Amino acid sequence: MLRIHSPSSPALFIFIVSTLTACNKPETPTASEYGRGDLVVKIGAAAPLTGAQAHLGKDNENGARMAIEDANAQGIIIAGRKVKFELLSEDDQADPKTATIVAQKLVDAKVSGVIGHLNSGTSIPASKIYSDNGIVQISPSATAVGYTASGFKTTFRVMANDVQQGKVLGNYATQMLDAKKIAVVDDRTAYGEGLAREFIKAAQAGGAQIIAHEYTTDRAVDFTAVLTSLKSKRPELIFFGGMDPQGVPMIKQMRALGLTAKFMMGDGGYTPKLAELAGAAAEGVYASLPGVPLTKMPGGTDFSKRYQAKFQQPIQNYAPYCYDAVNVMIAAMQKAASIEPAKYLPELAKLTHNGITAKIEFDEKGDLKNSAITLYQIQKGKWQALQTIDNDSITSTR
Repeated sequence: MLRIHSPSSPALFIFIVSTLTACNKPETPTASEYGRGDLVVKIGAAAPLTGAQAHLGKDNENGARMAIEDANAQGIIIAGRKVKFELLSEDDQADPKTATIVAQKLVDAKVSGVIGHLNSGTSIPASKIYSDNGIVQISPSATAVGYTASGFKTTFRVMANDVQQGKVLGNYATQMLDAKKIAVVDDRTAYGEGLAREFIKAAQAGGAQIIAHEYTTDRAVDFTAVLTSLKSKRPELIFFGGMDPQGVPMIKQMRALGLTAKFMMGDGGYTPKLAELAGAAAEGVYASLPGVPLTKMPGGTDFSKRYQAKFQQPIQNYAPYCYDAVNVMIAAMQKAASIEPAKYLPELAKLTHNGITAKIEFDEKGDLKNSAITLYQIQKGKWQALQTIDNDSITSTR
């Protein structure tokens, strides 16, 4: 998600890497290469496992690992061979340049598919590497429209995009919260900037005035200058397009400055960590998450219990979507009777899979069909579901 500051542009870097790999393109191993015994299938995973977003990255890894372990316990057979799945997890540090290096590393490891990346800003440049090498990529959490806009046939996601999410947030701010004067801050990442853009469109269509649009980065921790400037404009609501490591100090500093405006984020803010670290300052904060609440998911309650028992902590955000991403990939392999992306890709594109988060079907771009968005608010220190929006209709979750 971080912008790259170097003499070479990100596009040039990706072009050089992809050109080199095209000259010596590794092939995904077939069943015959493994000899006797179990058919070992490597599935890659990429997310920030260090740094400010490590709690989210580990959550993603945990969800994928649970799916791998469950699949191995089932004794899955593909092409007449018992399969042993292995997870190759890599740390992309939430950095676009590192993400392309990680992507190439996974390609060189001859993975049969990749679950990731977590951030839109890492998923987008990595998708070119995977596409050039014919490797299927399913992101559990990249919501930027640009992720599937490239037209790569190998690119999928199991979560709604920011056109859907931004529209719901903007509509809720104007229709349900009656906000007329709104200030927007975004972190200039593919995710934060894209979500803010869609929010602004919907808020303006709902009759709100965007009285300010400020910018920061996904590494910043001091927002005093930005918030002081916004305070003088007296916004009724502040929308932040970014992740919880910036959301926490922004909320605290906002309240310390006496700013009483409502505060709203997208899925990047809907985490237990934000509610915990922001404390009393976070009371009343709004956020969204694509999909229905965990307790309303087809297998959400059982998954949550198993997750907490295994990892001794609550789900942070995207673990259930990672679990579904792995399983929909495996289901396509079973359908195609092959672990080779070129052979199971056509099956994945047309598959219907009953996941724990929802029924998963992809459109022609690789986007999830028929995704809901749920609005949440922190009440008495915990996130509470307010409303779920599905197919442009608002229904109460209570």
